[in-house]
Amino acid sequence: MLSKLNPQQREAVRHVSSPLLVLAGAGSGKTGVITNKIAWLIRERGMQPRKITAVTFTNKAAREMRSRVKGLLSGVSSRGLTISTFHTLGLNILRKEYAALDYKAGFSIIDQSDALVILRELMRSEMTSDNKFPEHVLGRISNWKNAFLLPDPITAVMAEGDPVSQAAARIYPAYERQLHACNALDLDDLISKPGVMMKNNPEILDRWRQQINYLLVDEYQDTNTAQYELVKMLVGARGNLTVVGDDDQSIYAWRGAEAENLSQLSEDFHDLNVIKLEQNYRSMGRILKAANQVIDNNPHTFKKALWSELGYGDPIQILEAKNEQHEAEKVVASIMQHRFQKGLSYDNYAILYRGNHQARVFEKILREQRIPYFISGGLSFFDRTEVKDVMAYLRLVANHDDDSAFLRIVNTPRRGIGPGTLEKLGKYATEKGISMFAATSHLALDSRIAGAQLASLRQFCHWIVSTADDITSTDMKLAIQQLLDQVSYPDWVRSNAEDEAQAERRLKNIKELLDWLTVDDDEEEEKTLSDCVARLVLRGILDRNNDEQDGDEVSLMTIHAAKGLEFPHVYVVGMEEGLLPHRSSIDEDNIEEERRLFYVAITRAQYGLTLSLARVRQRYGETLDCDPSRFLEELPVDDLDWQALGRKISTEEKMSQGNAALDQIRAILG
Repeated sequence: MLSKLNPQQREAVRHVSSPLLVLAGAGSGKTGVITNKIAWLIRERGMQPRKITAVTFTNKAAREMRSRVKGLLSGVSSRGLTISTFHTLGLNILRKEYAALDYKAGFSIIDQSDALVILRELMRSEMTSDNKFPEHVLGRISNWKNAFLLPDPITAVMAEGDPVSQAAARIYPAYERQLHACNALDLDDLISKPGVMMKNNPEILDRWRQQINYLLVDEYQDTNTAQYELVKMLVGARGNLTVVGDDDQSIYAWRGAEAENLSQLSEDFHDLNVIKLEQNYRSMGRILKAANQVIDNNPHTFKKALWSELGYGDPIQILEAKNEQHEAEKVVASIMQHRFQKGLSYDNYAILYRGNHQARVFEKILREQRIPYFISGGLSFFDRTEVKDVMAYLRLVANHDDDSAFLRIVNTPRRGIGPGTLEKLGKYATEKGISMFAATSHLALDSRIAGAQLASLRQFCHWIVSTADDITSTDMKLAIQQLLDQVSYPDWVRSNAEDEAQAERRLKNIKELLDWLTVDDDEEEEKTLSDCVARLVLRGILDRNNDEQDGDEVSLMTIHAAKGLEFPHVYVVGMEEGLLPHRSSIDEDNIEEERRLFYVAITRAQYGLTLSLARVRQRYGETLDCDPSRFLEELPVDDLDWQALGRKISTEEKMSQGNAALDQIRAILG
């Protein structure tokens, strides 16, 4: 089973005598190590699949691992095996242990937009002209949760902090109370609350240690404090742990990730074994030489150097342009010329950038040249109006105390319940410390809200309760379809669509959502509506901006979004001081993470790598001079083909460019 692995990979698969850190460089086959180890533990060590848990950071990675393990086991059952994201693992724990947190069954998970609605209401008296203030406060609270910091000590510690910290410290306790009143959790709670709960309840911790006999963690460099503490607690003294990571690819400090967690392992697990995977199966030697030379400028706890047997490859191209428009023209022309010369399809090419705003000019030039492209980070399926509406109905049926869901659909379609009525209801609910749904049944509410509006509210809530009973006693998918028909939601979609085609697309999205709702990778146990809704909400949060390319298109995406992907030919654009490295990182003296980001960009390329920069660029309405990125100076000079401005073009290049242009004209003409 392990014959296709190299010696270091085989050693990593077979090592079970102590905790193991697999230091896996880019393209070194780390997923193969994890999946082969899971299959080996089941097939060769006789470990029960239900006793093994593997965690990673994206649903896509978890699905790929699950599929590969099933293929490796070839007929041996993997029933009960857990391969999931960290957040799904936390959700599984909370589904069984919610009572220890004084929560009720069927709790909701809210996304960032719902969390901001709650925060804005709590901060109404503190709102400033800075419309980003609530987002900054939510980010600070998120960081505290990721660091295992609870509201009480935060309030004391941050009293003298900066304005955002002061506001966040005041709001944090109220925010937690409001979530509890709504029987809701935010995304960070799925990691922090299981950890806090296990610290305070040894019997719960022991129960989960018994359930997880072996734990494997992917992308360990991306873990935050709460995730690391959860791993340590679950593993305990047994040390049945394999983590795979690469400190050179730690690029998420802005969301709490701590690359130091890799080095911390050797302090917390004294018998830790370290195995390095340095053979790269993705990139040509010249690309790896450049990546190694750049990243060597960062300090390292663990040293490694990537190498490849794929050959040395072509020089790294550097395109120098007058401005961002000229940069986009040169990059697109280079793609057209290379495609003509090599006879490749467009999906062989990717344009990577530091910030989403850089994509606009490339989109413009690609459209002008009739070149198909895919841009990552567009509107997510789960952000579509009809999908959010249906999810709000399901969330409220599953958890009547979900205020965010209540507010979204109480008057969708129209029921004559206006904003004035909802404002009075919200004020009453806040005074009583209960949800808006629960407040509708209070007799005292009669003195606050007029009879007709109150009757509409109570009729709606009564219908939600009866619908919840129907869904638990009948076929779930059929009952949900009946729910939507009862409120005439399909008619509402049609009446609000621009045309019939748009209406049909939206109704198709609803059908796809219901199909997802009733399909689950884990067939071990029957799921309630609240279980299914919670998993689907979590999928929507984690899968945002992770739409996959479909077709022969040039890929455009940020370097962050490209992590984990690979492309035959990569263009990294905007290689200037202030863009890469980003000006905020320069100001905060955080160049090491920016260098790691550039390293990630380089190692996405398999065969060809091109870097581009502009002499001047429009920023903040001004035309500013640009300095080349300091990272360009860290590349091996002998491996570069620097095409400076004013360089004379050879006759051969002119002919190639002309032929590429003719080829493009032929394509346009069909």
